[in-house]
Amino acid sequence: MNPLIGIGLRPPHYDDLRQTRPAVGWLEVHSENYFERHGLGFEVLAELAGHYPISLHGVGMSLGSADPLDPVHLRQLGALVRDIRPVRVSEHLSWGSIGGRYFNDLLPVPYTQAALARMSDKIEEVQQTLGCQLLIENPSSYLQLPGEMSEWAFLAELVRRSGCGILLDLNNLHVSAFNHGFDCADYLSAIDLDRVGEIHLAGYTDKSLPEGHLYIDTHSAPVAEPVWELYRQSCARRAIPTLIEWDLDIPPLPVLLGEAQLASDIISAAQSMPPVAGEVFHA
Repeated sequence: MNPLIGIGLRPPHYDDLRQTRPAVGWLEVHSENYFERHGLGFEVLAELAGHYPISLHGVGMSLGSADPLDPVHLRQLGALVRDIRPVRVSEHLSWGSIGGRYFNDLLPVPYTQAALARMSDKIEEVQQTLGCQLLIENPSSYLQLPGEMSEWAFLAELVRRSGCGILLDLNNLHVSAFNHGFDCADYLSAIDLDRVGEIHLAGYTDKSLPEGHLYIDTHSAPVAEPVWELYRQSCARRAIPTLIEWDLDIPPLPVLLGEAQLASDIISAAQSMPPVAGEVFHA
């Protein structure tokens, strides 16, 4: 399997991964699940970190909130970074807490100049504390708040101001483009692939409602063909470390590895071809 391809480390696969150590390039975990040092999870992560590069993917920092950063959360993340020595650390373009109250979701940010300045300052603080660059993931969303710019313009300016990188989630992009009616090509043409440090691929759910269809980023199914097509186009321009995410209805490990092999075949085929010039993507 191509060493650029990784899979998410999830509890149902702990035993299989420890016993078989499949030939994936790296593993990714949700950072907050491993803040506790005395459980099985950290024991497994520490063991596997001796055999695989690890990427830490956070879901609880709430960078888009009006609240200041939680110093306890940042301290716990810093300790995990020092212990595991990850190859990448990432978070979301979202918020999930305010006034000390936390929501069980990643909520959309208003794409305003004020939100941009606030989030840029927070990212700079996190990067200085951790001593490494933070990758910011484009969100999946189901509503849009009033703003002053597009999501892709906001993300591009966030990169310029803070020096962060991008975690480009192609499934999220496809989901949000469908839900809000924008073109994936417009989004991707604004993204500098040289600033993308990681790509995520996952499955979504098509929910039928009286008002029409809504795509929901459930991470509970194989990668959909439109997402694979976006991935082929990105691989034609640059090879980027790529994760297969699967968080609900988690299948046996061989199914997850089969998805990883599909990504490996695409990226390996692209690496054998001459690079494609230009910035053109097709939805």
